[in-house]
Amino acid sequence: MTAPAPGLGAGVFPVAPTPFTDGGDLDLDGQRRVIDCIVDQGVDGLCILANYSEQFALTDAERDTLLDVCLRQVAGRVPVIVTCSHFSTRIAAQRARRAAAAGAAMAMLMPPYHGAGLRADEAGMFEHFARVGEAAGIPLMVQDAPLSGVTLGAGFLARLARELPAVRHFKIEVPGAAAKLRSLIAAGGAAIEGPFDGEEGITLLADLDAGATGTMCSALLPDLIRPVLSLHRAGRRPEAAAAYARILPLINYENRQCGLRAAKVVLREGGVIRSEHVRHPLEPLHPATRAGLLELAQAVAPLALRWGR
Repeated sequence: MTAPAPGLGAGVFPVAPTPFTDGGDLDLDGQRRVIDCIVDQGVDGLCILANYSEQFALTDAERDTLLDVCLRQVAGRVPVIVTCSHFSTRIAAQRARRAAAAGAAMAMLMPPYHGAGLRADEAGMFEHFARVGEAAGIPLMVQDAPLSGVTLGAGFLARLARELPAVRHFKIEVPGAAAKLRSLIAAGGAAIEGPFDGEEGITLLADLDAGATGTMCSALLPDLIRPVLSLHRAGRRPEAAAAYARILPLINYENRQCGLRAAKVVLREGGVIRSEHVRHPLEPLHPATRAGLLELAQAVAPLALRWGR
């Protein structure tokens, strides 16, 4: 499968973190600076209100505020994906309609789940995506992530793409993502317009080899991830592999040691935001872990580490 040129179905779409003050309030000025820092890196789009945006720690009113602030700050410079996941189909549809009205190009949804034991069956999930897509009037990206605990088979995802006009994009970030991407693309054919990977790009090269056309990384180093996709798309795989090998230690450290806190640390060090606060029960990085992250970041010098200096 030959990857298309960048567009809504291809390229680098980082997740924008939600900055807080040291006291835990929304830092809206910092949020605007985060958006500008991401856009300045030549990304193809960005995503807001995702898990790496700490969406699970936000009130509904804060979600609405952030949606408006982020879309106004982007001001059409790049397409914006808005995460609208909720167990309730009604609420997910309301969120998606609100995102579309604010100017979102796409809504992203996890399958409906609540905790370890409350999940919909395939018929319920199909109806969930169908109703949200109809309500939103914009494309949907299905997020297939271990966090939900829901198994989404490649065949089921391909069926969504074939039968639901809104569902043509998929973010695959489960163990064995490359094999699943390959199966999804084979089963769905032309209906699969945007096969993305996630997980901060920790399996990016294998996923690109399997047919992924885009990646939803964090805001830590999108300027350094973008050349990997560009080189791979141009058929220059050895150079793509070399560019990826250079940044993989940092991506691995982010994914396995820091999680969503990594981008905030680097953005703070880079003068983009004033605080790397995460809302309890999340805790700040241990000082030794933080130092290890910055050592690796300084070695490759992502723009986020110097954008505000």
